Amino acid sequence: MKLALISDIHANLPALQAVLDDIAVAGVDRVVCLGDIVGYNTEPAACVAAVRRHDVLCVAGNHDLAVSGRITTKTFSGTAARAVAWTQRCLARDDLNFLAGLPLKASIGRKLIAVHGALHPQTDCATVRLDSDERRLQSFHTLMADPSGARICAFGHTQHVCIYEFRKGRAVELSETKISLRDDAYYLINPGAVGQLRERDRRASYMIVDLMQQTVAAHRIGYDLSAPLAATRRAGLAPALSFIPVPIRVSVASGLRALRLDRPVRQFAGLLGL
Repeated sequence: MKLALISDIHANLPALQAVLDDIAVAGVDRVVCLGDIVGYNTEPAACVAAVRRHDVLCVAGNHDLAVSGRITTKTFSGTAARAVAWTQRCLARDDLNFLAGLPLKASIGRKLIAVHGALHPQTDCATVRLDSDERRLQSFHTLMADPSGARICAFGHTQHVCIYEFRKGRAVELSETKISLRDDAYYLINPGAVGQLRERDRRASYMIVDLMQQTVAAHRIGYDLSAPLAATRRAGLAPALSFIPVPIRVSVASGLRALRLDRPVRQFAGLLGL
């Protein structure tokens, strides 16, 4: 089985279309979305329609849950909460019902478990970020105990491309963009983001997982970022500090995360559009 993993579309239709077009030539058996179809950008209905048209297997992200009323926005930044309210007004009842029906986790072929945030929480798994060694270790332990026997957990939410391997009692981040899966290891993998990447490289990203060949490969595809940004500004959804160059915004947010200042990160990241 060959899977394409996408995540964090965030209502960015040009990015989603670019990624789906790239995936179309890869010969995958299934596209899997790790959540956050909506939020931040201005084409939520078109993005929902696209994932449904392509029969994408989706799990719920925190923005999907908030837009469909399954959680509140009390932990969201002001920018994110404003986009949730705007999106709720834009979507038809059928789209809202689709988001409301998305599962929090999905097991695929007893080989891979898909989740938006983290595998280990019994509740709130769509809102927990795997952004620390402690949290990643908790999810690794949950993966190793899962009755499916899966050795891979695919997650999103952090909007950073990454691959973590747990082997011989130790978890390490792998620097390669393509790896061969080991039979004696477990993996946490993140395809990054389609429509709201929080890295200096602003191209949309996704991953191909070939379960037959035992490989994972990250891919990036460029698209016209100016169109969705202009649309968010017209709709009043653009972050207050979006005029600051992306590398500076990424550096500031990364510094706050390194200090583990969760509340300031949430508040300031919203202003930065990260």
